[in-house]
Amino acid sequence: MNRPIINAAAFFVAILCFGDELKGPEQPIPYSHKQHLALGLTCKDCHANPDPGQAMSFPASSKCMTCHRSIKKDSAAIQKLAAFDRNKQEIPRVRVYKEPDFVFFSHKSHLDASLKCEDCHGQVAQRDRLFRETDLSMAGCMGCHRERNAGQSCGFCHEER
Repeated sequence: MNRPIINAAAFFVAILCFGDELKGPEQPIPYSHKQHLALGLTCKDCHANPDPGQAMSFPASSKCMTCHRSIKKDSAAIQKLAAFDRNKQEIPRVRVYKEPDFVFFSHKSHLDASLKCEDCHGQVAQRDRLFRETDLSMAGCMGCHRERNAGQSCGFCHEER
């Protein structure tokens, strides 16, 4: 399991010093994972893992509008969401997690190995706004691979040159 980048006390001090930088990027439409997961939604309800399985997808606005045609439809954020849906526009979400291009990463292989989303993404169910809270550097990933006896050769995650 990946180690948190910072512990709770260090996080509190960092918030005082760095403020919003540790709160994650502002999204075009605010979204609370905490609120939605408390309703019983799961990660895979919104984030599909299409073949070949490297990336999890963001939900289309039409998926969100399935519920929001009637729930909170008068809020400014939902009206903005409805406009994206009406205009068949993709929501320009800001990625919180992105691997460098020289790293091969497959969500499918990690899910097949029984990892849970929170193993890499942190306590998403407790977050109103996502931020990068786990160590997904090479050292963090290698630590997790060692703990789980997963592949550790360079070619396991990087293309051989």
